[in-house]
Amino acid sequence: MAAYEPIPIKELKIKKGFEERYQKILGERYDEFLECSTSYIRKSIRVNGLKIGVKECVKRLSKNWVLEPIPWCKEGFWITHRREKRFDIGNTPEHQLGYIYVQDAASMLPPVVMKPKKGSVVLDLCASPGSKTTQLAAMMENQGVLIANDVQGSRIKPLGMNLMRCGTTNTIITQMSGVGFKKHEGRYDFILVDAPCSGTGTVRRSLKTLQMWSPGLVKKMAGIQKQLLLAASTALKPGGVLVYSTCTLEPEEDEGMVSNILELTDLETEDIKLDIVRSDPVVEWEGKEYADGVRKCLRIYPQDNDTEGFFVARMRKKK
Repeated sequence: MAAYEPIPIKELKIKKGFEERYQKILGERYDEFLECSTSYIRKSIRVNGLKIGVKECVKRLSKNWVLEPIPWCKEGFWITHRREKRFDIGNTPEHQLGYIYVQDAASMLPPVVMKPKKGSVVLDLCASPGSKTTQLAAMMENQGVLIANDVQGSRIKPLGMNLMRCGTTNTIITQMSGVGFKKHEGRYDFILVDAPCSGTGTVRRSLKTLQMWSPGLVKKMAGIQKQLLLAASTALKPGGVLVYSTCTLEPEEDEGMVSNILELTDLETEDIKLDIVRSDPVVEWEGKEYADGVRKCLRIYPQDNDTEGFFVARMRKKK
């Protein structure tokens, strides 16, 4: 078992339902999951190729920071200060200038899995605060059209600020319910649905997640996710790619949701080939067997790569 730096906690309160559920999901790996989830997360950055090259940025930062490459994202690095225990990466000139984006290593996965093409029409359905939107824009080299949507007005401000800081010029910000995009039938080449979720993969970012968790919350989030995915599948062009991602580890919101969508739409899952430690997808939960396509999904627990817990599925619409 890896040695994680624990977060100082006077008393860790875990709901009995959560403990029973995650012991069932993880089996003998539950203790390691809990140890990792209650430890400090490694800080990581992504170099913004719209403003600076990776080599040049690494050279600028290396005087004061140690950078360790993230295997699945060539622009991504874990970062630690050379002399002090500092986490104020957001105060660096490189961040202020938009050369880097402070982003969890697992959060970089959805755009990497999507691989959007330059000149294509892309929709980021739940975009704020913009980590994945700016990553998509950089991968597209500011070519084509990128729609960055969010439903909440309060979330539009940070989204806009991050897009401007990072120098995106192919992006249009919209504020509307994601369900409304079902009116845009067959319009997008690529769609990212980084859905709102119960967030159980992010416990090490906020221990409050453990207290907020409930079976009712999982059910509520699954209902929202289903409507977003149905709208996105309608808005996707035949032959187009839809990437669905969450930072939760709940089977109903992950493999169960993908299985449901595969049954209701003309989407089919595709393999995800990345240099990353992964865990087996959940293929059956509470007596229900999921569609075979969920075996191609990517599920990672926090302890797999010392990141957040994350789930990603890549789906293509049949022609």
